[in-house]
Amino acid sequence: MFTKKSGNVINIISGISVVGVAVGTMALIVVLSVFNGFDSLVRSLFHSFDPELKIIPAEGKVFAPDSAFYFTLNSFNEIAAYAEVLEENALLEYNGKQHIATLKGVSEAYKNTSGIDSMMIDGNFTLKSPSQLFAVAGYGVAQTLGIGLRFINPITVYVPTRNKVDFLNPENAFNIKTIYPVGIFAIQEEFDSKYVFVPLEFMQHLLNYQSKLTSLEIKTVGLSERKTDKLRDEIQQKLGEKFRVLNRYQQHETMYKIMQSEKLAIFFILIFIIIVAALNVVGSLTMLIIEKKGDIKILQSMGSKLADIRSIFTAEGFMIIFLGSLAGLFFGLLICFIQLEFEVISFPGSGIITAYPVEVRWFDILLTFVSVNSVGYLLSRLPVRYISNKFL
Repeated sequence: MFTKKSGNVINIISGISVVGVAVGTMALIVVLSVFNGFDSLVRSLFHSFDPELKIIPAEGKVFAPDSAFYFTLNSFNEIAAYAEVLEENALLEYNGKQHIATLKGVSEAYKNTSGIDSMMIDGNFTLKSPSQLFAVAGYGVAQTLGIGLRFINPITVYVPTRNKVDFLNPENAFNIKTIYPVGIFAIQEEFDSKYVFVPLEFMQHLLNYQSKLTSLEIKTVGLSERKTDKLRDEIQQKLGEKFRVLNRYQQHETMYKIMQSEKLAIFFILIFIIIVAALNVVGSLTMLIIEKKGDIKILQSMGSKLADIRSIFTAEGFMIIFLGSLAGLFFGLLICFIQLEFEVISFPGSGIITAYPVEVRWFDILLTFVSVNSVGYLLSRLPVRYISNKFL
Protein backbone atom coordinates (compact mmCIF):
# COMPACT_ATOMS: atom_id res chain seq x y z
CA MET A 1 0.00 0.00 0.00
CA PHE A 2 2.64 2.51 1.04
CA THR A 3 5.78 1.24 -0.73
CA LYS A 4 6.97 3.10 -3.79
CA LYS A 5 6.03 1.34 -7.02
CA SER A 6 8.34 1.02 -10.02
CA GLY A 7 5.85 3.12 -11.95
CA ASN A 8 5.32 6.31 -9.98
CA VAL A 9 1.99 6.82 -11.76
CA ILE A 10 0.48 4.02 -9.64
CA ASN A 11 1.21 6.00 -6.46
CA ILE A 12 -0.25 9.13 -8.06
CA ILE A 13 -3.46 7.35 -9.10
CA SER A 14 -3.81 5.83 -5.63
CA GLY A 15 -3.32 9.26 -4.06
CA ILE A 16 -5.93 10.78 -6.37
CA SER A 17 -8.35 8.03 -5.32
CA VAL A 18 -7.80 8.76 -1.63
CA VAL A 19 -8.23 12.52 -2.12
CA GLY A 20 -11.34 12.06 -4.29
CA VAL A 21 -13.03 9.81 -1.77
CA ALA A 22 -12.01 12.11 1.10
CA VAL A 23 -13.43 15.22 -0.59
CA GLY A 24 -16.67 13.41 -1.46
CA THR A 25 -17.06 12.04 2.06
CA MET A 26 -16.30 15.45 3.57
CA ALA A 27 -18.91 17.10 1.33
CA LEU A 28 -21.46 14.45 2.24
CA ILE A 29 -20.99 15.00 5.98
CA VAL A 30 -21.13 18.80 5.66
CA VAL A 31 -24.18 18.90 3.38
CA LEU A 32 -26.16 16.37 5.46
CA SER A 33 -25.31 18.31 8.64
CA VAL A 34 -26.50 21.58 7.08
CA PHE A 35 -29.74 19.87 6.00
CA ASN A 36 -30.14 18.63 9.58
CA GLY A 37 -29.56 22.16 10.86
CA PHE A 38 -32.25 23.63 8.61
CA ASP A 39 -34.61 20.78 9.46
CA SER A 40 -34.24 21.42 13.20
CA LEU A 41 -34.55 25.19 12.64
CA VAL A 42 -37.78 24.82 10.67
CA ARG A 43 -39.20 22.39 13.23
CA SER A 44 -38.38 24.75 16.12
CA LEU A 45 -40.00 27.69 14.32
CA PHE A 46 -43.10 25.69 13.47
CA HIS A 47 -43.32 24.21 16.97
CA SER A 48 -43.65 27.69 18.44
CA PHE A 49 -46.74 28.21 16.28
CA ASP A 50 -48.18 24.77 15.55
CA PRO A 51 -49.96 22.79 18.28
CA GLU A 52 -48.86 19.32 19.30
CA LEU A 53 -52.19 17.96 18.07
CA LYS A 54 -54.83 19.58 15.88
CA ILE A 55 -58.41 18.42 15.28
CA ILE A 56 -60.05 19.41 12.00
CA PRO A 57 -63.24 18.24 10.26
CA ALA A 58 -62.81 15.34 7.85
CA GLU A 59 -65.14 17.06 5.40
CA GLY A 60 -65.92 20.71 4.95
CA LYS A 61 -64.23 23.71 6.50
CA VAL A 62 -65.98 24.17 9.84
CA PHE A 63 -67.61 22.02 12.50
CA ALA A 64 -69.81 22.66 15.52
CA PRO A 65 -68.49 20.75 18.56
CA ASP A 66 -71.15 19.45 20.93
CA SER A 67 -71.03 18.45 24.59
CA ALA A 68 -70.07 14.87 23.70
CA PHE A 69 -67.08 16.21 21.75
CA TYR A 70 -65.78 18.16 24.74
CA PHE A 71 -66.56 15.28 27.10
CA THR A 72 -64.35 13.03 24.98
CA LEU A 73 -61.45 15.50 25.13
CA ASN A 74 -61.82 16.05 28.87
CA SER A 75 -61.62 12.30 29.45
CA PHE A 76 -57.93 12.29 28.44
CA ASN A 77 -55.61 13.13 31.33
CA GLU A 78 -52.73 13.58 28.87
CA ILE A 79 -54.35 16.77 27.52
CA ALA A 80 -53.10 19.83 29.40
CA ALA A 81 -55.14 22.45 27.50
CA TYR A 82 -56.98 23.02 24.26
CA ALA A 83 -58.07 26.11 22.35
CA GLU A 84 -60.87 26.69 19.85
CA VAL A 85 -59.82 28.25 16.54
CA LEU A 86 -61.73 29.85 13.66
CA GLU A 87 -59.66 30.98 10.66
CA GLU A 88 -60.58 32.86 7.51
CA ASN A 89 -58.87 35.03 4.91
CA ALA A 90 -59.79 38.69 5.05
CA LEU A 91 -58.94 42.04 3.50
CA LEU A 92 -57.36 44.39 6.04
CA GLU A 93 -57.23 48.15 5.69
CA TYR A 94 -55.18 50.49 7.85
CA ASN A 95 -54.47 54.15 7.13
CA GLY A 96 -55.31 53.74 3.46
CA LYS A 97 -53.12 50.62 2.99
CA GLN A 98 -54.58 47.22 2.22
CA HIS A 99 -53.36 43.65 2.71
CA ILE A 100 -54.93 40.20 2.48
CA ALA A 101 -54.18 38.16 5.59
CA THR A 102 -55.51 35.19 7.54
CA LEU A 103 -57.48 36.15 10.63
CA LYS A 104 -57.06 33.53 13.32
CA GLY A 105 -59.75 33.79 15.95
CA VAL A 106 -58.66 32.00 19.12
CA SER A 107 -60.15 31.38 22.54
CA GLU A 108 -58.54 32.63 25.74
CA ALA A 109 -56.83 29.28 26.31
CA TYR A 110 -54.68 29.76 23.19
CA LYS A 111 -51.81 31.23 25.21
CA ASN A 112 -51.63 27.96 27.12
CA THR A 113 -51.42 25.82 23.97
CA SER A 114 -48.74 27.75 22.05
CA GLY A 115 -45.50 29.66 22.57
CA ILE A 116 -46.83 32.86 21.04
CA ASP A 117 -46.07 34.88 24.19
CA SER A 118 -42.34 34.35 23.68
CA MET A 119 -42.55 35.60 20.08
CA MET A 120 -43.89 39.08 20.83
CA ILE A 121 -41.57 41.89 19.68
CA ASP A 122 -43.88 44.81 20.47
CA GLY A 123 -46.87 45.15 22.75
CA ASN A 124 -48.37 42.06 24.35
CA PHE A 125 -50.63 39.16 23.47
CA THR A 126 -53.86 40.51 24.94
CA LEU A 127 -56.91 39.93 22.77
CA LYS A 128 -59.61 41.29 25.03
CA SER A 129 -60.38 43.53 27.98
CA PRO A 130 -63.69 43.91 29.82
CA SER A 131 -64.83 46.53 27.30
CA GLN A 132 -62.70 46.07 24.17
CA LEU A 133 -61.44 43.44 21.70
CA PHE A 134 -57.91 43.64 20.26
CA ALA A 135 -55.76 42.19 17.47
CA VAL A 136 -52.15 40.95 17.41
CA ALA A 137 -50.52 41.16 13.98
CA GLY A 138 -47.53 39.42 12.45
CA TYR A 139 -44.46 41.52 11.78
CA GLY A 140 -44.85 41.21 7.99
CA VAL A 141 -48.50 42.28 8.14
CA ALA A 142 -47.61 45.21 10.41
CA GLN A 143 -44.88 46.35 8.03
CA THR A 144 -47.13 46.14 4.96
CA LEU A 145 -49.96 48.08 6.58
CA GLY A 146 -47.72 50.42 8.59
CA ILE A 147 -49.35 49.42 11.85
CA GLY A 148 -48.07 51.33 14.85
CA LEU A 149 -49.12 50.54 18.37
CA ARG A 150 -48.72 54.19 19.41
CA PHE A 151 -51.46 55.25 17.00
CA ILE A 152 -55.14 55.07 17.79
CA ASN A 153 -56.34 54.03 14.34
CA PRO A 154 -58.22 50.71 14.09
CA ILE A 155 -57.80 47.95 11.51
CA THR A 156 -60.82 47.63 9.23
CA VAL A 157 -61.63 44.03 8.34
CA TYR A 158 -63.55 43.02 5.19
CA VAL A 159 -64.87 39.47 4.78
CA PRO A 160 -67.20 38.34 1.95
CA THR A 161 -70.67 37.62 3.26
CA ARG A 162 -72.02 34.09 3.02
CA ASN A 163 -75.47 35.37 2.15
CA LYS A 164 -76.78 36.01 -1.34
CA VAL A 165 -75.06 39.05 -2.86
CA ASP A 166 -77.20 42.06 -3.73
CA PHE A 167 -75.58 43.53 -6.83
CA LEU A 168 -77.56 46.76 -6.41
CA ASN A 169 -75.76 47.30 -3.09
CA PRO A 170 -72.15 46.02 -3.46
CA GLU A 171 -71.30 47.13 0.08
CA ASN A 172 -73.63 44.43 1.38
CA ALA A 173 -71.33 41.83 -0.16
CA PHE A 174 -68.91 42.25 2.76
CA ASN A 175 -69.09 41.96 6.50
CA ILE A 176 -67.10 44.87 7.90
CA LYS A 177 -65.75 45.28 11.42
CA THR A 178 -62.96 47.25 13.09
CA ILE A 179 -60.47 46.19 15.74
CA TYR A 180 -57.49 47.87 17.41
CA PRO A 181 -53.95 46.36 17.28
CA VAL A 182 -52.13 45.94 20.60
CA GLY A 183 -49.18 43.68 19.70
CA ILE A 184 -46.82 42.46 16.99
CA PHE A 185 -45.25 39.00 16.88
CA ALA A 186 -42.37 37.58 14.83
CA ILE A 187 -41.92 33.85 14.26
CA GLN A 188 -41.00 33.21 10.63
CA GLU A 189 -41.63 35.17 7.47
CA GLU A 190 -44.28 32.73 6.25
CA PHE A 191 -46.31 33.28 9.42
CA ASP A 192 -45.45 36.93 10.03
CA SER A 193 -46.79 38.08 6.66
CA LYS A 194 -49.92 35.95 6.88
CA TYR A 195 -51.51 35.82 10.33
CA VAL A 196 -53.38 38.25 12.57
CA PHE A 197 -54.77 36.96 15.87
CA VAL A 198 -58.19 38.14 17.03
CA PRO A 199 -60.64 36.91 19.70
CA LEU A 200 -62.75 33.91 18.77
CA GLU A 201 -66.05 35.73 19.34
CA PHE A 202 -64.91 38.52 16.99
CA MET A 203 -64.40 35.98 14.19
CA GLN A 204 -67.66 34.14 14.89
CA HIS A 205 -69.60 37.39 14.77
CA LEU A 206 -67.73 38.57 11.65
CA LEU A 207 -68.41 35.34 9.75
CA ASN A 208 -71.89 34.73 11.19
CA TYR A 209 -70.69 31.38 12.50
CA GLN A 210 -72.39 30.62 15.79
CA SER A 211 -70.30 28.21 17.89
CA LYS A 212 -68.48 26.89 14.82
CA LEU A 213 -64.75 26.22 14.55
CA THR A 214 -62.24 25.40 11.84
CA SER A 215 -59.96 23.51 14.25
CA LEU A 216 -59.21 22.73 17.86
CA GLU A 217 -55.59 22.86 19.00
CA ILE A 218 -54.30 20.63 21.81
CA LYS A 219 -51.33 20.86 24.16
CA THR A 220 -50.27 17.70 26.00
CA VAL A 221 -48.76 17.40 29.47
CA GLY A 222 -45.25 17.19 27.98
CA LEU A 223 -45.47 13.85 26.21
CA SER A 224 -42.72 12.52 23.99
CA GLU A 225 -43.29 12.34 20.25
CA ARG A 226 -44.04 8.63 20.41
CA LYS A 227 -46.57 9.02 23.23
CA THR A 228 -48.14 12.01 21.48
CA ASP A 229 -48.72 9.85 18.40
CA LYS A 230 -50.29 7.20 20.61
CA LEU A 231 -52.58 9.83 22.14
CA ARG A 232 -53.48 11.03 18.65
CA ASP A 233 -54.55 7.51 17.67
CA GLU A 234 -56.68 7.18 20.82
CA ILE A 235 -58.42 10.53 20.26
CA GLN A 236 -58.98 9.65 16.59
CA GLN A 237 -60.55 6.35 17.56
CA LYS A 238 -62.96 7.98 20.02
CA LEU A 239 -63.94 10.91 17.79
CA GLY A 240 -64.56 8.71 14.77
CA GLU A 241 -64.36 9.34 11.04
CA LYS A 242 -65.98 12.79 11.16
CA PHE A 243 -62.72 14.31 12.39
CA ARG A 244 -59.01 14.16 11.59
CA VAL A 245 -56.45 14.39 14.39
CA LEU A 246 -53.09 15.64 13.12
CA ASN A 247 -49.67 15.68 14.79
CA ARG A 248 -47.07 18.32 13.94
CA TYR A 249 -45.63 16.28 11.10
CA GLN A 250 -49.04 15.77 9.49
CA GLN A 251 -49.88 19.49 9.73
CA HIS A 252 -47.02 20.19 7.28
CA GLU A 253 -46.66 16.73 5.75
CA THR A 254 -45.88 17.93 2.23
CA MET A 255 -43.13 20.28 3.36
CA TYR A 256 -41.43 17.67 5.55
CA LYS A 257 -41.60 15.09 2.76
CA ILE A 258 -39.99 17.55 0.35
CA MET A 259 -37.18 18.23 2.84
CA GLN A 260 -36.54 14.52 3.31
CA SER A 261 -36.62 13.93 -0.44
CA GLU A 262 -34.11 16.73 -1.02
CA LYS A 263 -31.79 15.30 1.63
CA LEU A 264 -32.08 11.80 0.13
CA ALA A 265 -31.45 13.12 -3.39
CA ILE A 266 -28.35 15.02 -2.26
CA PHE A 267 -27.09 11.88 -0.50
CA PHE A 268 -27.34 9.75 -3.67
CA ILE A 269 -25.84 12.49 -5.85
CA LEU A 270 -22.78 12.76 -3.61
CA ILE A 271 -22.49 8.97 -3.34
CA PHE A 272 -22.44 8.87 -7.15
CA ILE A 273 -19.66 11.49 -7.15
CA ILE A 274 -17.74 9.36 -4.66
CA ILE A 275 -18.17 6.33 -6.95
CA VAL A 276 -16.76 8.31 -9.87
CA ALA A 277 -13.80 9.42 -7.76
CA ALA A 278 -13.23 5.89 -6.49
CA LEU A 279 -13.11 4.46 -10.03
CA ASN A 280 -9.46 5.50 -10.03
CA VAL A 281 -8.97 2.45 -7.83
CA VAL A 282 -9.72 0.25 -10.84
CA GLY A 283 -6.91 1.84 -12.83
CA SER A 284 -4.54 1.70 -9.88
CA LEU A 285 -5.22 -2.01 -9.23
CA THR A 286 -4.97 -2.87 -12.92
CA MET A 287 -1.50 -1.34 -13.21
CA LEU A 288 -0.45 -2.88 -9.93
CA ILE A 289 -1.46 -6.39 -11.04
CA ILE A 290 0.53 -5.95 -14.26
CA GLU A 291 3.57 -4.74 -12.29
CA LYS A 292 3.39 -7.58 -9.76
CA LYS A 293 3.01 -10.47 -12.21
CA GLY A 294 6.46 -11.78 -11.30
CA ASP A 295 5.73 -11.67 -7.56
CA ILE A 296 2.37 -13.33 -8.15
CA LYS A 297 4.06 -16.27 -9.93
CA ILE A 298 6.44 -16.72 -7.00
CA LEU A 299 3.48 -16.79 -4.59
CA GLN A 300 1.70 -19.32 -6.80
CA SER A 301 4.76 -21.55 -6.92
CA MET A 302 4.86 -21.43 -3.11
CA GLY A 303 1.27 -22.73 -3.00
CA SER A 304 -0.84 -19.58 -2.87
CA LYS A 305 -4.32 -20.02 -4.28
CA LEU A 306 -5.85 -17.64 -6.78
CA ALA A 307 -8.45 -16.50 -4.18
CA ASP A 308 -5.63 -15.56 -1.77
CA ILE A 309 -3.88 -13.47 -4.42
CA ARG A 310 -7.14 -11.78 -5.36
CA SER A 311 -7.78 -10.91 -1.71
CA ILE A 312 -4.43 -9.07 -1.57
CA PHE A 313 -5.43 -6.64 -4.34
CA THR A 314 -9.00 -6.39 -3.02
CA ALA A 315 -7.63 -5.47 0.40
CA GLU A 316 -5.39 -2.78 -1.08
CA GLY A 317 -8.26 -1.26 -3.05
CA PHE A 318 -10.44 -1.30 0.06
CA MET A 319 -7.67 0.35 2.11
CA ILE A 320 -7.52 3.21 -0.39
CA ILE A 321 -11.27 3.83 0.05
CA PHE A 322 -11.06 3.30 3.82
CA LEU A 323 -8.30 5.87 4.25
CA GLY A 324 -10.20 8.33 2.06
CA SER A 325 -13.40 7.87 4.06
CA LEU A 326 -11.59 8.35 7.39
CA ALA A 327 -9.92 11.52 6.14
CA GLY A 328 -13.23 12.79 4.75
CA LEU A 329 -15.03 12.14 8.03
CA PHE A 330 -12.33 13.94 9.98
CA PHE A 331 -12.28 17.05 7.81
CA GLY A 332 -16.08 17.08 7.42
CA LEU A 333 -16.60 16.99 11.19
CA LEU A 334 -13.87 19.62 11.61
CA ILE A 335 -15.66 21.99 9.20
CA CYS A 336 -18.96 21.42 11.02
CA PHE A 337 -17.30 22.11 14.38
CA ILE A 338 -15.72 25.34 13.09
CA GLN A 339 -19.07 26.51 11.70
CA LEU A 340 -20.84 25.69 14.96
CA GLU A 341 -18.29 27.48 17.12
CA PHE A 342 -17.29 30.45 14.97
CA GLU A 343 -20.15 30.82 12.44
CA VAL A 344 -17.69 31.39 9.60
CA ILE A 345 -20.30 31.21 6.82
CA SER A 346 -23.00 33.78 7.48
CA PHE A 347 -26.62 33.63 6.33
CA PRO A 348 -27.42 37.08 4.93
CA GLY A 349 -30.93 38.41 4.60
CA SER A 350 -32.37 36.45 7.52
CA GLY A 351 -33.51 37.98 10.76
CA ILE A 352 -33.88 34.58 12.38
CA ILE A 353 -30.35 33.18 12.14
CA THR A 354 -26.97 34.81 11.52
CA ALA A 355 -25.10 31.80 10.11
CA TYR A 356 -25.81 28.53 8.34
CA PRO A 357 -27.21 26.08 10.92
CA VAL A 358 -25.30 22.82 11.36
CA GLU A 359 -26.36 19.73 13.29
CA VAL A 360 -24.20 16.60 13.21
CA ARG A 361 -26.12 13.36 13.71
CA TRP A 362 -24.40 10.07 14.46
CA PHE A 363 -26.74 8.19 12.14
CA ASP A 364 -25.53 10.29 9.18
CA ILE A 365 -21.89 9.63 10.13
CA LEU A 366 -22.52 5.89 10.35
CA LEU A 367 -24.56 5.86 7.13
CA THR A 368 -21.88 7.79 5.24
CA PHE A 369 -19.03 5.60 6.53
CA VAL A 370 -20.83 2.33 5.77
CA SER A 371 -22.03 3.53 2.33
CA VAL A 372 -18.64 4.80 1.19
CA ASN A 373 -16.78 1.71 2.38
CA SER A 374 -19.39 -0.63 0.88
CA VAL A 375 -18.90 1.13 -2.44
CA GLY A 376 -15.14 0.83 -1.98
CA TYR A 377 -15.35 -2.89 -1.24
CA LEU A 378 -17.43 -3.57 -4.36
CA LEU A 379 -15.16 -1.45 -6.55
CA SER A 380 -12.14 -3.30 -5.20
CA ARG A 381 -13.61 -6.79 -5.42
CA LEU A 382 -15.38 -6.85 -8.77
CA PRO A 383 -12.59 -5.48 -11.03
CA VAL A 384 -9.94 -7.69 -9.41
CA ARG A 385 -11.94 -10.79 -10.29
CA TYR A 386 -11.98 -10.02 -14.00
CA ILE A 387 -8.56 -8.44 -14.18
CA SER A 388 -6.90 -11.35 -12.42
CA ASN A 389 -8.52 -13.84 -14.81
CA LYS A 390 -6.84 -12.00 -17.66
CA PHE A 391 -3.38 -11.51 -16.21
CA LEU A 392 -2.89 -14.46 -13.85
